[in-house]
Amino acid sequence: MLSLVSSSRTLSRTAATRSVVGSWVAQRGLATAQDPYDLVVIGGGPGGYVAAIKAAQLGLKTACVEKRGSLGGTCLNVGCIPSKAMLNNSQIYHQALHDTKARGIEIGDVKLNLPVMLKAKDKSVKGLTSGVEYLFKKNKVDYIKGAASFASPTQLDVALLDGGNTQVEAKNILIATGSEVTPFPGIEIDEKQIVSSTGALDLQQVPEKMVVIGAGVIGLELGSVWSRLGANVEVVEFLGAIGGAGMDGEVSKNFQKILAKQGLKFNLNTKVLGASKKDGKVHLEVEGAKNGKKSTIEADVVLVAIGRRPYTEGLGLDKIGVEVDNRGRIVIDSQFNTSVPNVKCIGDVTFGPMLAHKAEEEGIAAVEYIHSGYGHVAYNVIPSVVYTHPEVAWVGKTEEDCKAEGIEYKVGNFPMVANSRAKTNNETDGFVKVLAEKNTDKILGAHIISNVAGEILAEAALAMEYGASAEDVARTCHAHPTVSEAVKEAFLMASSGKAINA
Repeated sequence: MLSLVSSSRTLSRTAATRSVVGSWVAQRGLATAQDPYDLVVIGGGPGGYVAAIKAAQLGLKTACVEKRGSLGGTCLNVGCIPSKAMLNNSQIYHQALHDTKARGIEIGDVKLNLPVMLKAKDKSVKGLTSGVEYLFKKNKVDYIKGAASFASPTQLDVALLDGGNTQVEAKNILIATGSEVTPFPGIEIDEKQIVSSTGALDLQQVPEKMVVIGAGVIGLELGSVWSRLGANVEVVEFLGAIGGAGMDGEVSKNFQKILAKQGLKFNLNTKVLGASKKDGKVHLEVEGAKNGKKSTIEADVVLVAIGRRPYTEGLGLDKIGVEVDNRGRIVIDSQFNTSVPNVKCIGDVTFGPMLAHKAEEEGIAAVEYIHSGYGHVAYNVIPSVVYTHPEVAWVGKTEEDCKAEGIEYKVGNFPMVANSRAKTNNETDGFVKVLAEKNTDKILGAHIISNVAGEILAEAALAMEYGASAEDVARTCHAHPTVSEAVKEAFLMASSGKAINA
């Protein structure tokens, strides 16, 4: 649900319009039909706002239209950022209850103040969304609050949030409207008892029992949050493994064991048939995907986390003939062009993984194509992270990918229990697993379970970006003691067959 909004051709100079667009825009003066924008971005999420800033930095006259009324899209407002605030603070609470005593830190009566925790989440969101608005001002990007729809390939009708309408004209238009929660057929989300990720980030009390439909990234992260805060969490997944597409099979199995040890219960190979409310509870009807056995799971709150879908509502794509596929994704070529000239598209609303950083890279590349005719995104080096504790992070190919593609490969695997920093921190769950091509030693992928997996994965991603070998990383001196030494050891094992400390 990134925004559907866009900038202008001739915004009226009324006081109402100035309040919508902002006095700083009114002072600059907006584009006219005779002097259109070089680029108008529809959507102010991670892909859209980054593209708008980059375009302005390259000297293009740029505007961004956003209908949410707050920049940052799903990620900053109701996704990545607030969920990380809750993940971090819930982990601190959990450690205070269960972990600090063994570290020689005795804490008195530990209590959860959920309203304050939610306020801390909201504060982080407000600070970052306001920061993006400041960056627009700094880089002279015109910010228009409203919902955009195509009038022609170069014109957008904008329904302003404060009332009234205007029209925006541009030489190029970039669609960056993102995605929305995929609904579950037959289950109505009320954001109170049956919630999406948005509602799960704003529950006003800890449920005694939460059932999560879907064992992907969103379901596992938010399930972890409420489990740490005291809920009994049960995860129902149709597939036979957790983590979603892209997670290495060995990593998935170990990850599930770690989360089960933390208290999460998993029902894999289980199909959800429907849900009903009775006596203040939600009754979830499920069925074994293989054996057909039916049962009912009772919960106080059910989180529907079966994925996201492209968001194009109200854009009027059919008016100008923008092609979409059978999954509702806007079809683009290698330069982010849609089927309509001068209309480009990036992010969740088109192909590929729905990741904020993927959208950001595409936003910059799309703008570079507009400006100079050249741009690039290395899709084989886009990292993924699950921000549970420990984190799971990966980049590149899995073992399953290598087998399916007939690639001969080597594996290097180093356990965190053998890493000195992880041992002293008492954070020994997990391992580093790397894959390299058998004959050339070229790095194919890296997969990490660690409390800092998302941070130390960057080394492997950078190595892959430069086409490095496993030996290149293994011969690079790493500071001791650091968790990153586990990465070095894993690559040493892949390149030579032997690690030093395991």
